[in-house]
Amino acid sequence: MNLSPVIIAIPIYFILMGIELLVLRFQKNPSYRMNDAITNINLGVVSQVSGVFIKVLSIGVYSFLYERFAFFEVPNNIWTFFLLFFLYDFCYYWAHRKSHEINLFWGGHVVHHSSEEYNLSVALRQSSTQTVWTFFFYLPLAFLGFDPVFLVLVSGLNLLYQFWIHTEVIGKMGFLEKFMNTPSHHRVHHGRNPKYIDKNHGGTFIIFDKWFGTFQEEEEKPTYGITVPVNSWNPVWVNLAHYANMKEEMKQIPNWLDKIRYLFNKPGWLPEYLGGYRAVKDVDENYRKFDTTVPKALNFYVFYQYAILMGLTAYFLFNLENFDWMMKVGLSTLIIWSTVSFSGVFEQSRWYHIQEIVRIALFIVTAWFIALDFLPQNIIGIVLSMYGFSSYFWLWKNKTVVKNFQKSIHNNQQHA
Repeated sequence: MNLSPVIIAIPIYFILMGIELLVLRFQKNPSYRMNDAITNINLGVVSQVSGVFIKVLSIGVYSFLYERFAFFEVPNNIWTFFLLFFLYDFCYYWAHRKSHEINLFWGGHVVHHSSEEYNLSVALRQSSTQTVWTFFFYLPLAFLGFDPVFLVLVSGLNLLYQFWIHTEVIGKMGFLEKFMNTPSHHRVHHGRNPKYIDKNHGGTFIIFDKWFGTFQEEEEKPTYGITVPVNSWNPVWVNLAHYANMKEEMKQIPNWLDKIRYLFNKPGWLPEYLGGYRAVKDVDENYRKFDTTVPKALNFYVFYQYAILMGLTAYFLFNLENFDWMMKVGLSTLIIWSTVSFSGVFEQSRWYHIQEIVRIALFIVTAWFIALDFLPQNIIGIVLSMYGFSSYFWLWKNKTVVKNFQKSIHNNQQHA
């Protein structure tokens, strides 16, 4: 069983999000939107699933350096655990800071900032490529002799700590604000207001920002998101959008040396002959959050399908060691495909209907073979038949509603 603290805490994440949602309802704070929240969780799912393959690289390199080149042999005890926790957060500060200050690295981190809301679901909005650009920031810990198992545990706990600070429910926290990262400090970090950009990079502790000049107190309420909104619910595209934009901008740069500068300078940098650095501007007073609407029946449909997909995802992540590489690739592909298909429903893409028909069929076949290991065939047949019938009936029943809805949107766009 996968004993990563992040995986074990999945049920707690959803319980806390449910509590936050209720509190926000009482406060009349509309910071949860279904399409945004599901996209946040989708990106967390895609990150965890793709991380099955990418983390082999990062942990493998760390373990190799630890075994071959460690200067010391640090014992595993409670004191070295606390020391490693502090040193890990120091490394995290620099990895995080450079992810904001280097354009190429920003492509791996921008995903986490691209939600225009701020709630606990945003904590799950993680990139699938960030590890590629940041894992080497932690390699000095291998040379110092910290056990890779301890490192994985500490990194998981560091990420767990950062979950609860993604909320507007909690205000300022008095004495803790002086040295710990808090919801107030982290709200600043997610703000796209010029005064808040590239501030408060700490994970658990805020002291590194105060030491190295990147601290900003929360003053006016932040406007969340990024300066160039991604305007999509598709988790794969959200991961790739910045890289695609970089590719287009690099085509405009004729000089190879300037192309390299473009990769490693701050986001927004261009050579002087193309206009130079594009500074962050104040948020436009006419700014509106990206949003799409669908018939309520489809919102319920996505929620129903999503709950079932979460079951498959949890089974996959908790039982990784039981799967061969072919099975890992197959299940990962199905899970990621499902998240993309749900985004098609939210965006009313023309292909979503036929894709859902095919996806459900493949999902049923996959679930059948997985369930054979622990359920009788007749039970599996009944459950999957009910699932297939309810899914296809839902799509068929609401096909006319959706067509009329799409037609009305098209007419409104023409009128506008």
